[in-house]
Amino acid sequence: MPIAGKATLTQYIIEERRRHPGATGALNALITDVSLACKAISRKVALGALGDVLGSASTQNVQGEEQKTLDVLSNDMFLRANEWGGHVAGMVSEEMEEPYLPPQQQYPRGKYLLLFDPLDGSSNIDVNVAVGSIFSILRAPTPEADAKPEDFLQPGTEQVGAGYAIYGPSTMLVLTLGNGTHAFTLDPQLGEWVLSHPNLSIPRQTSEFAINASNSRFWEPAVKRYVDECLAGKEGPRGIDFNMRWIASLVAETHRILMRGGVFMYPRDSKEAGRDGRLRLLYEANPISFLIEQAGGMASTGRRRLMAVEPESIHQRIGFVFGSSDEVARVEAYHSEEPQDTYQAPLFGKRGLFATAA
Repeated sequence: MPIAGKATLTQYIIEERRRHPGATGALNALITDVSLACKAISRKVALGALGDVLGSASTQNVQGEEQKTLDVLSNDMFLRANEWGGHVAGMVSEEMEEPYLPPQQQYPRGKYLLLFDPLDGSSNIDVNVAVGSIFSILRAPTPEADAKPEDFLQPGTEQVGAGYAIYGPSTMLVLTLGNGTHAFTLDPQLGEWVLSHPNLSIPRQTSEFAINASNSRFWEPAVKRYVDECLAGKEGPRGIDFNMRWIASLVAETHRILMRGGVFMYPRDSKEAGRDGRLRLLYEANPISFLIEQAGGMASTGRRRLMAVEPESIHQRIGFVFGSSDEVARVEAYHSEEPQDTYQAPLFGKRGLFATAA
């Protein structure tokens, strides 16, 4: 029964299933398993130093990034919670180089693929800033068989579900199954996810943006133009004052935008040659894009719709701009106006240290 007149996560996904008479319930069960993993991670995060889970694990993930102790624990919690139910044919994680297949002799294969970042923003753990988990659900091309690496290389438009959990002052699960974006708050006494924010909606306009300004010397001209205009405030071409935010946690940035609007930018830049962006396409950008679009916002590479991108590799990185649609459209428009040969490192620009003579 509803709690204080609000539906639980279980009730919500059952109602969604009723909208699709042919559904088997496997997707419901998978979401329930994911939500259990998020509860377990939330408990570990909340314990902090008391749980002896802070600090480095003295290892690196596939991207060469230092793993925190909670990165490793959270990854294991996702695997253990989702391998046994027979709902997935394979899983991909930020923390693992290759896809994970449930132990063949123990558990059957299912018809879905689960992709996840088990603990986004983990660099903030030791300073007690909000972190979270991100997940994406795809259909397995060959149900009930071992998933192959190429099976995961599907554009974001093929997602059947996506969401994140945020571990902050309260723990929340934000979910879309393609019928709007909805937020559930964990009632710690009942252990239930309660629908607290149905049908989230992002305003088209905003006066708030988020970007890592320390990378400004590497930005493309379109991004620099956009940020410069925002910083110029009322006296500039936009005619309004903007606020700038940066939390260094994708989940926390997304949550703020879903709750009150704004635009987030982690664009392609020239900081590392040959890299198209910082964030991962399959298990960060795609699921966040699905949530944002279902809430009426816009998600882009800076040049085109992000969920239309055809993935080339499991851990592919990409530039990411999302949030209030008018602002994302403006960034895209600025990119379309700039010459295509202006993407240069500052040291090699027309006035750079290593500029060649005309």
